[in-house]
Amino acid sequence: MPNPEADFEFGDRVVGGVVPKNFIPAVEKGIREALHEGVLAGYPVVNIKAVLYDGSFHPVDSSEMAFKLAASQAFKEGMQAGRPVLLEPVMNLHITVPDNYTGDIMSDLNGRRGRVLGMNPQGNGFTVVEAQAPLAEVQRYVSDLRSVTQGRGNFSMEFDHYEQVPAHVADKVIEEARKRREEAHA
Repeated sequence: MPNPEADFEFGDRVVGGVVPKNFIPAVEKGIREALHEGVLAGYPVVNIKAVLYDGSFHPVDSSEMAFKLAASQAFKEGMQAGRPVLLEPVMNLHITVPDNYTGDIMSDLNGRRGRVLGMNPQGNGFTVVEAQAPLAEVQRYVSDLRSVTQGRGNFSMEFDHYEQVPAHVADKVIEEARKRREEAHA
């Protein structure tokens, strides 16, 4: 279940001893390991709560490894049924540019899936453009900004929040990850 308050929370509500207490840490460990691999493109899963309600135990065949693997598999199946989405970091940008470049900057940001939040003229021939954009779109922004402004613009950025990756971008990311996994196993 979604859990916006924490990256991961585990609980158990097992009654009647169907899962011996000594195997419950193995269940948690199996889920924690599966979190790191995720189910979409190999990215980790965050903000989730997992609760163990039931299980079964066999005195001969049960082991910590069996419970760990079962928990990992159950987690992956549950995640797929829950229709997971990819999230991406969104950055706040503070871009200082000469006034005559503000239109170019706004157009460039739109092409990067960015949103202009405001413009603050500084009165000295410069304007500060406040914007948000996905980190994936602004990783090389320093060189691109210098190119657009002939070296006269600068910026700072800081993390703000995560947002769902648009479907067309997510499909491409997932397909690229699938190809990398296939190449690694070939």
